[in-house]
Amino acid sequence: MDITSQLSQMSTEEKLRAMESIGDDLCHTSDFTSPGWHKDILEEREKRLKEGKEEILDWEESKQQLKDSLS
Repeated sequence: MDITSQLSQMSTEEKLRAMESIGDDLCHTSDFTSPGWHKDILEEREKRLKEGKEEILDWEESKQQLKDSLS
C-alpha cells in the first residue's frame, strides 16, 4: 500500500489523527519494542529534570506554546 500519495491530500489535522492512530496501534502490537536510542533520550531527560535543567509542562500549556510558535 502506497500511503505517500494519500498523505499529500490530507489536511494537517487528518495527518495528526493518522499519526495518533498509528501510535495507538503500535502500542497494542505485542511484538513492538522501542529502539535503544529512545531509552537513552528518556534517561537523559530524566537526568536533566533531576538537575533542574528541564521542567515538565502541563499538556494544555504545551499545546498553547506550540500554537503560539506556529502562528
